[in-house]
Amino acid sequence: MQNIDVNFSALAEEVYGLILVYGLDILGAFFILFVGWRAAGMVERATARALDRVPRMDETLKPFLGSLVRYGILSVTLVAVLSQFGVETTSIIAVLGAAGLAIGLALQGTLRNISAGVMLLFLRPFKVGDFIDTGGISGTVNSIGLFTSEMTTGNGLYLSVPNNQLWNTAITNYSRSPTRRVDIVVGIGYDDDIEQGLAILLALMQADPRTLKDPAPETAVVALGPSSVDLNMRYWCNSSELRGLQFDLHKAAKKALNQAGISIPYPQQDVHMHKVGGPPLD
Repeated sequence: MQNIDVNFSALAEEVYGLILVYGLDILGAFFILFVGWRAAGMVERATARALDRVPRMDETLKPFLGSLVRYGILSVTLVAVLSQFGVETTSIIAVLGAAGLAIGLALQGTLRNISAGVMLLFLRPFKVGDFIDTGGISGTVNSIGLFTSEMTTGNGLYLSVPNNQLWNTAITNYSRSPTRRVDIVVGIGYDDDIEQGLAILLALMQADPRTLKDPAPETAVVALGPSSVDLNMRYWCNSSELRGLQFDLHKAAKKALNQAGISIPYPQQDVHMHKVGGPPLD
C-alpha cells in the first residue's frame, strides 16, 4: 500500500511538472487557434465586401477568392500552433507533405472537386446567375465554391452539387446565348385551310414586338399526324423573354385559330369493324 502511495505521488509530481513546462504552450496554442479561426472568418467576410466594391468584378469569383483567403489563414494558423510546441518549420513542411499525401489518397474525391472547381472558374462554361442543366440536374447557379456549387431549381429548391459532378458531365447553359430559337407546333384539322392557318400564325409572331426581325419568323407544315396537320411556328427572341413570349403565343394561336373557324382537333381514331361469317351487319 505504501508503494502505491509513493508511485502515485511520483506520478502526480511528474504530471505537475509537465503542466508547468507545457501548460503555457498549450494555452498559447489554443489561443492562437481561436484567434486564427475567428480571423479567417472575419477576413473572408472583409474580402467579400472589398470585392463587392470592385467595379465589374465577376460574381463567380467572389466566393471562391473569399474561401481561398480563409483556408490560407487557417493553414498559417496550423503552422503557428505547431510552432508553439517547438516543431521546426522544416519538420512542419515534412509533416504536412506526408499528411497531404495520406489525405490526398484518402480524399481523392474531395481533391477532384477542388480541381474541378478551379477548372470551372478557369474555362467558365457558366457563371453565377446562369440557368444550366447537367445530366438531370438543372437550376440557377448561385455560387461556385472550392468543393461544391450551389444552385436553385426552377421550383425554388436548394441544390449543393459536387464540382466534379458538374465538370464530368455535359453542360447545357440556357443563359449563355443572348438570343434563342423557339418552335411551337400547332395541329389543325385535315379539312381546314392550311394556307390560312400558316398566315394566321405568321401574323401573330410578326405582330409581337418581342420576336426578332432577323432571323425573321417563319411557318411551315412539319408533319401529317394521325389526327391533325401539324404547323410549326419558328421564331427567335431574347433569352430573357423566352418563357413569357412562348406562353403568350400558345394562347394567342388558340384564340386566333378559333376566331377564323380553324379547328385544333383532339387525337382520334377511326375504327372499322368487319364480321367474319354469319349474316352481314346492319
